Amino acid sequence: MSERSFSEWLRSRCEPDWTAVVTHPFAMAITTGTVAGDDMRRYLEQDFQFVDSFTALLGAAVASADTFEARVPYGKFLGATATTEEKTYFHRALAELGGRTDAPPEPVTAAFKELMDEVRTSQDYLLIAAVLCVAEWCYLGWASRAAEPLPESFVHREWIELHEGAEFRAWVAFLCGELDRLGAGLGEERRQEVLGVFRRAVELERAFFDMAQDG
Repeated sequence: MSERSFSEWLRSRCEPDWTAVVTHPFAMAITTGTVAGDDMRRYLEQDFQFVDSFTALLGAAVASADTFEARVPYGKFLGATATTEEKTYFHRALAELGGRTDAPPEPVTAAFKELMDEVRTSQDYLLIAAVLCVAEWCYLGWASRAAEPLPESFVHREWIELHEGAEFRAWVAFLCGELDRLGAGLGEERRQEVLGVFRRAVELERAFFDMAQDG
């Protein structure tokens, strides 16, 4: 491995999929508020299906983290965002768009939930951190490309704001930092194991946006 950090090494090994996610046409349409209402509704209906698995994954990170200092950010994010701000947004946005919270999962949604549940039950903190990092870092990647002024509709604007700003950037920096800390000195076999999980998550992120765009 080169002198780059472990998180950057992982990200670089996931090209071109990584760039395809953070510049995806559907994501860029969110940043400009030009996604059609039915398309945004379907996208959010599917994204809402991750809330339970993602919350459980955060809980697993709290339980499996190797230091108290690492547990605290997960606990704070779990309480402040995953169970309040984001969930409230989903209910308001889906009500606005005429959506539902119990939509049947698309195949890619089911596959991503399966990956989250797989690493959660493994209680392998490094793999848990890898999946969480992909989910949050990718979203920061596209949301940070939004130009001012943000879209007028709260459905688009607040979704961008949930994945941008100083607090969210600090959260992503923490996740990358955990991968860097845990990745220092790993043997090649273990690096490849983490890369495999990281890459699967990135591929699923791309497939999820493709699903949203293609309907």
